[in-house]
Amino acid sequence: MGVGATDSDARLLAAVGDLSEAPTHFSPCDDVHCGGVLLAIPALLSCGLLTYCSRFFKLPSGYYGVRHIFMILAFMALCRIKSIEGLASCSPGEWGKLLGLDRSPATKTLRKKVALLAPQAEKWAAELSEFWMDSNPDQAGTLYVDGHTRVYHGKQTKLPRHHVARQRLCMRATTDYWVNGFDGLPFFKVNCAVDPGMIEVLEKEIVPVLEETVPNQPTQEQLDENPLVSRFRIIFDREGYSPAFFKRMQEKRIACQTYKKFVTDLWPENEFTNHEVKLISGETVEMRLAERGVLLGSKSSDQLWVREIRKLTKDGRQVSIVSTEWQATPAEIIGPQLGRWYQENFFKYGRQHFDFDRLTDYKLETVCETTKVTNPAWRKLDGAVRKLASKLYKKKAKLCDYTLGNGLNGKEIESYMENTFALGNEIEKDITRLAELKKERKEHSRKIEIQDLPEKDQFMKLSHRTKHFSDTLKVIAYRAETAMSETIRNDLGKHHRDESRRFIRTLYTTDANIRPDPNEKKLIVELHSLATPKDNRIAAKLCEKLNETEIVYPGTDLVLFYKMVSP
Repeated sequence: MGVGATDSDARLLAAVGDLSEAPTHFSPCDDVHCGGVLLAIPALLSCGLLTYCSRFFKLPSGYYGVRHIFMILAFMALCRIKSIEGLASCSPGEWGKLLGLDRSPATKTLRKKVALLAPQAEKWAAELSEFWMDSNPDQAGTLYVDGHTRVYHGKQTKLPRHHVARQRLCMRATTDYWVNGFDGLPFFKVNCAVDPGMIEVLEKEIVPVLEETVPNQPTQEQLDENPLVSRFRIIFDREGYSPAFFKRMQEKRIACQTYKKFVTDLWPENEFTNHEVKLISGETVEMRLAERGVLLGSKSSDQLWVREIRKLTKDGRQVSIVSTEWQATPAEIIGPQLGRWYQENFFKYGRQHFDFDRLTDYKLETVCETTKVTNPAWRKLDGAVRKLASKLYKKKAKLCDYTLGNGLNGKEIESYMENTFALGNEIEKDITRLAELKKERKEHSRKIEIQDLPEKDQFMKLSHRTKHFSDTLKVIAYRAETAMSETIRNDLGKHHRDESRRFIRTLYTTDANIRPDPNEKKLIVELHSLATPKDNRIAAKLCEKLNETEIVYPGTDLVLFYKMVSP
């Protein structure tokens, strides 16, 4: 039955197929390791952990049911056990007490159960995304979209190379495009084994979903009455800058907002006036802003009038933002744009604490044969063109110095001028060679279908079903942790966002006593004393707030009741 298994009757019934899942039963326990994670159950349930389980998931009869698997995976994420294999180094009996079972599932069993659940992950994640948007309609009206590059270090397949900004290298990777709410909390993601670029993913994958799921969109009558009204607003970085794309989105009545490219002029400082800008954190700051209407687009078919808002920094720089949202004030434009870093912070925090970049399995899948990829022959020639153009630029600059004698004394000028003729000949040869390379590059298509790739460049994509399931559970855990940290942030101080998260992480790994009281229909969780009296007071307040929710532990009729053990 496994180390720590004591429920022999239920396990025997499960083995012969007469038990759909083991009943949840708690016994009095002292000093349960990571017992503090039970405080997260109200937040996990409110974030939809078990809301749609019965609709999308079903497991064959056995000892562990869907509810057990979901809860153990959520507990693991909150306690920073970043992989299924990591659970093997933990005491199975201790983790079983958190589930109301004799022990937690073994690594092999848990991985098998996850593989059975994973095929329905995308439908489940889509339903959860809509649930989160409906629960927070104010946060869904302004959405952040950004791509996160997930590096692949394996050798099973030669994935296309992507530029990894945080490492400043081109590495084999896949790209996940995340859609986050105005408060930075994630809604859903789109995985791209072959990254076609943000604009194409936005237009073909993300916007159609948002049109169907974003709540409180204006009706068609309201749109007809006021031509300035937008359905919702999406904010992204410079990768999505495209006047033609802005125009296509405006036809759909979707507002776009990003940083402006190719800013070369400076506006007079007397155009900038003081504005009070409310940040996402709730803090109000004063900024110097100016606004103009600008015409974007080089082609007449792509030209579009947009709003350009600039922020004047203390060192004199001008941060330029373009937006097609016409009903917001300049302060309401600049505030959300600066809040885009909440999404960047989510990526960083997710990598460090929830290990979003970890592979969950080593399975591979074929890529659709009609998928467009960069032509290797074109890429090679393009690299040669760029390399030669860079050398040519340096040689021209050097020739200019020889000719003008910049920073050179008389003797140096005389010696350098002797080489001017030779350098000029080199430049002429490079110009000729560069023209030949460009002509040769034009003879190759920049994009070709995967089926037309040479055999040595063929590749398969990483299987994403299991990872999508795992990432969705981690997003639920992240949302639950965020909700709990926001609850105690005022007790720590409104500026202590990072400190509140640290406190909650400590809380999850704190030992606790479990005291079931069947007569009172309560499951009492006694949290052990924390490091300082201040921490104990904050934890006691949190317990009082959680007790007000009167959440029943899933699978039982026991209401969770939290309290602190006297030090």
